[in-house]
Amino acid sequence: MSTETNPRRLFLKQTALAGAGVLLARTAWSASSYKRIIGANDRVRVGVVGFSDRHRSSHIPSFLNHYKELNFDVVGVSDIWKKRREEGAATWKEKLGHDVAAYRNNEEMYDKKVVDAVFVSTADFQHALHAIEAVQAGCDVYCEKPFAETMADNRAALKAIKASKQIVQIGSQRRSGANYHAAEAFIKSGKFGPLKMVELTWNVNQPGRWRRPDLVPQLQEADTDWKRYLMNRPAEAFDARKYLEFRLFWPYSSGLAGQWMSHQIDTVHWFTGLPHPRSVVANGGIYMWKDGRKNWDTITAVFDYGPLNNLAEGFQVTFGSRMDNGDEHPTEIYYSNGGELNLNTNAVTPRGGLTQKFAADMKMQPFLLPESSLSEVEPVIASANTGGDKLTSNHIRNWMECVRSRQTPHAPVEAGYSHSIATIMTNAAVHSGQKATFDEKTQEVMVGGKVFKY
Repeated sequence: MSTETNPRRLFLKQTALAGAGVLLARTAWSASSYKRIIGANDRVRVGVVGFSDRHRSSHIPSFLNHYKELNFDVVGVSDIWKKRREEGAATWKEKLGHDVAAYRNNEEMYDKKVVDAVFVSTADFQHALHAIEAVQAGCDVYCEKPFAETMADNRAALKAIKASKQIVQIGSQRRSGANYHAAEAFIKSGKFGPLKMVELTWNVNQPGRWRRPDLVPQLQEADTDWKRYLMNRPAEAFDARKYLEFRLFWPYSSGLAGQWMSHQIDTVHWFTGLPHPRSVVANGGIYMWKDGRKNWDTITAVFDYGPLNNLAEGFQVTFGSRMDNGDEHPTEIYYSNGGELNLNTNAVTPRGGLTQKFAADMKMQPFLLPESSLSEVEPVIASANTGGDKLTSNHIRNWMECVRSRQTPHAPVEAGYSHSIATIMTNAAVHSGQKATFDEKTQEVMVGGKVFKY
């Protein structure tokens, strides 16, 4: 625990360090730094596993910010849909000025021995399985979240990655935000007081979110590999919507839980060191979009966590999300009995803390946090964004640097394993209507005394 006595000074000190570049890597990097690393002059050849919207909008611009300095290059695109692999190869050729190979599937790309690292941005349920393939092929991985949608996949991927020597960064880009690093330091210092409550919300009013009405008619079964797409999910007839709009359909995605909650619940695990909830209950339904989807468009999930030494004697987390009446400004507020830490405003305030008046009634000492602000050192990083800007750029750079240095990245596989437990527990509560718990011994999600199976 830190010996710093002034919480405001500690908070700002941590953020200043982060703003100076400390958070971007375990060491300070410069052109001369790379000369001291074995293989630093070798080009790192990168492959793309799944030329998705996420890859196009976020990975590409972030990678282009850093690839020349760190001597990385994209050499191949693997996608089982002919249209997307050709678009991917053409897009990267335009960006880099040289030919980029298009591969029909991952096996074809890995067999060529042409890539050292890969981006994985495929359908939600495929992430863990594609990460396994990559590390077994000797590749480092930047893997999008949610990491896994079943505990079987989660355990298998954790085991494979830990048994390898590969660098794996989970796409939980909040872990590369200076404000989040400062918040973590402040909470872990003990100055915040025992954590009592966390409120997480994420609402967005976008009828087209996760829908692809113009693209769905373009996908023909003959132009892709449906069996390869399904991987270990149950066999069923080809369905272009489940291929392109997978976030709307279980068991290809858990929707709101996997897409948005996984980002926010990850900070709870990171800030506290707790690996998963003790229990989860959930309620909701499809209240707005009657478009054939199976995943809810509205959810409220309640988590029970703790205890953890003096940082938490037990606390509750709520996650609420709806796909209507929302402006996509997610809320992340941490509460102690002395006030709150608000990651929308990057401020610590005594709001709601135990005042002298009410403490005296019970012969207690008052507890009010001093005013602190991360934005005094660094501009607020919008936590509403899923990361197509500074956060993702920082996060991808951190991965690239760790590929060079072989150091642990900001979001290692354990982070993905933990957020996946919370996501799968939420799925279990959603699909069963019962409280979900976690069995530490078997590493299984339980409902009503039985292992949850999708």
